[in-house]
Amino acid sequence: MSATTPETMPETPTKLQLLELLAAIGTAQWRDFAAAAAHHGLTSTQAKVLAQLNGPLPMRALATLLVCDASNVTGIIDRLEGRGLVRREPDASDRRVKNVVATDEGREVIRRVREEMQATHGALDTLGAEDSATLYGLLARLRPGMENNA
Repeated sequence: MSATTPETMPETPTKLQLLELLAAIGTAQWRDFAAAAAHHGLTSTQAKVLAQLNGPLPMRALATLLVCDASNVTGIIDRLEGRGLVRREPDASDRRVKNVVATDEGREVIRRVREEMQATHGALDTLGAEDSATLYGLLARLRPGMENNA
């Protein structure tokens, strides 16, 4: 795929052109995320789990977010728990449900992973304040439709 520059940008891009650009950016961001995670001894999936834990999250919900079987999540959580990055807690309303909670160390590790995503930070640094605000607004408008249909 060729790079799109201001001189080669279509006046009105097609949905296919938009999809290809989103896919390319998503792939590059994921590679950057995985590289930063590896620097901290995490797989990209382990780091993704930490990134999702803004509060207690049931194991089954993690499986849904990761698009995998709940049994796979058990192994991932076992490894993260072994490193002291997460802990399991019984759910307050249903003690059969186990919630996963990031520890302080887990929150610190994912903060550092995000901070060390040099390619992504470098790309975002090329945007001025107005472009950053525009991009944020556009992505915020797309997000609900993308997440609700996942």
